[in-house]
Amino acid sequence: MFVDVWVWLSDPENWSGAGGIPARVGQHLLYCLAATAFAALIAVPLGLYVGHTGRGGVVLVGGGNAIRALPTLGLVTVLYLVAGGGTVPVLIGLVVLAVPPILAGTYAGVQDVDRGVVDAASGMGMTDAQRLWQVELPNALPLLMGGVRNAMLQVVATASVAAYVGLGGLGRPLLDGLRVLDYGQLVGGALFVALLAVLLDLLLSVVQRLVVPRGLRLAPASAARRRVRRGVDDSSPQKLVATAGQPDSGGSRA
Repeated sequence: MFVDVWVWLSDPENWSGAGGIPARVGQHLLYCLAATAFAALIAVPLGLYVGHTGRGGVVLVGGGNAIRALPTLGLVTVLYLVAGGGTVPVLIGLVVLAVPPILAGTYAGVQDVDRGVVDAASGMGMTDAQRLWQVELPNALPLLMGGVRNAMLQVVATASVAAYVGLGGLGRPLLDGLRVLDYGQLVGGALFVALLAVLLDLLLSVVQRLVVPRGLRLAPASAARRRVRRGVDDSSPQKLVATAGQPDSGGSRA
């Protein structure tokens, strides 16, 4: 099988033309970026509103779980048949599947913001909009970006399956290789899908590092170091000896 993969990758015909590997990678990348971007345009404002106001949280969580339970290929196929074919219905299906993780990440990020920080912002005279954009959204960015990364990985995999209903991209080598039992083409296409998923996740991790405030990135590490230092201090022999003869909370001696 590995020899077949190498033969398929080394064939010059597979690297040129509309059906070549570069063209398929470009198509797949375009589908993923477009679907994730449109999903973010829908999910981020909705998640911010629900998380900020606290209204509709139960409906949001229930609806997100219901969408997650939908079969990927079934949803894409139904939309394709209802619309009478074309690429747009398939992209709509990808957007629908990418909305729940981004929505959940945005909502959870806003809900996870320390209420003391929000109360302090209110005490400073900030309006609702100012608290949302200047306090809650920056603090919600780590979980929000986590939802975007999760959605991107799901779309990369789903776009491959969507080749079954006529979508191009890296799903074509998978489908064509399976149809003619060309395992070199099949495995080679799967490798490119996996590689693209890893590269996109790395790219989004860089974006996350750039957009998340530096204080939020340093706070978890600082807290972890403090916990480690406290654990070392509490477990040191000198500390144990010093506390062995101290009275406990009830006033008795150990």
